[in-house]
Amino acid sequence: MDLDAVRTFVAIADAGRFQDAATELSITQQAVSKRIAALERAVGVRLFVRTPRGAEPTVDGRAFLPHARELLRAEARAFASVRPGHRALRVDVIGRGLAPAALLRDFHRARPEIELDVVTLFDAEAAVDAIRSGTVDASFRAVTMTGRRLPDDIQVTRAFDEPVQLLTGPAHALATARTLTPADLAGHRIWMPGLVPGTEWAAYYDALAAAFGLTVESTGPDFGVEPLLDTIAGSHSLATLVGEQTRLTWPTDHDLRRIPVRNPTPVYPHSLVRHRDNRHPALAALEDHLRSAGRPGRMEVGTWTPAWA
Repeated sequence: MDLDAVRTFVAIADAGRFQDAATELSITQQAVSKRIAALERAVGVRLFVRTPRGAEPTVDGRAFLPHARELLRAEARAFASVRPGHRALRVDVIGRGLAPAALLRDFHRARPEIELDVVTLFDAEAAVDAIRSGTVDASFRAVTMTGRRLPDDIQVTRAFDEPVQLLTGPAHALATARTLTPADLAGHRIWMPGLVPGTEWAAYYDALAAAFGLTVESTGPDFGVEPLLDTIAGSHSLATLVGEQTRLTWPTDHDLRRIPVRNPTPVYPHSLVRHRDNRHPALAALEDHLRSAGRPGRMEVGTWTPAWA
C-alpha cells in the first residue's frame, strides 16, 4: 500500500478539504486527487464524498481511518527502529544470570533513558557473526583467539575480570574453608555439566584445569542450574566452579558454600566485542560506563587467566 496516499487520506480526513490537505503536505491539489483515486482503486471502495463544505469520509472511509492512522504510526516506528540514537542498543550476554547481565542492569540504572535489548547467543563465534551481520550491536564474551582468526572489522576490548569461586555442599571436604588456593582444589572432582567443547567457557576451564592439575568433569546431561545445585548440595565429593557475580538461589536446607579462590585468583576474562564501524551513540555510553565503573581491563597482580586472554 502506498503510504503517501494513506498519509494524504488522513490529512484530508483531518482538514476536511482537499486544498487544505495539499497545503499541509506541500503538494498540488491535483496530486492529492490522484493519490486518493489510486488509494480508492487499491481498496475497492470510495473513501470520500464531496460536500459544499469540502470532503467527508464515507462509511467505508470512516472504517478505514483508524487503520490508516495505525499504518502511519507503524511507519514512524519502523524508521525510529533504525534511526541513530532511537533504536534500542542490542547486546548479547552469555547468560542472564551471569556477570555481564548484572553489568547491563547497572548500566540501565545509571542510564535509564537508553533502551536496551538483551539477547543470549550460544557462543563467541555466534556472537561475532551476529555483530558482523548487524543483528546485535555488541557482546560480552571471553575471546580465545583460537580457531578462526577474528575479522579485522571486529574490535575486542577487555571489559572486566570476574573471580571464580568454588561452590560446595555442607558435607564436602572443603566446605569449611574460608578461602582456597587453586592447588587446594587438586584431587577434588569439579563437576561442570554445562561445558560444551569448542566454546569459549570450555576453553577457559580446560586451561584452568591444565594450569593447576584440576579434575574438571563435564560428564552427564546438563539439566540446568537447579539440578546441578541439588546434586552439589547432597554430595561429599562433587563441587563446581562459579563466577563471583553469578546469581544463584537455592533452598535454605541446601546450605551451599561459595568459597573464594586466592593466590592466585582465577578470573574469567570478559571482553566487549563490537563492530568497529558501529556508530550507535548508546554503545559509546556503555563503553564510558565500563571505564567509569573502574572495571579492570587487564590481568592484575595475583590473578590468573589463560595465556590466550
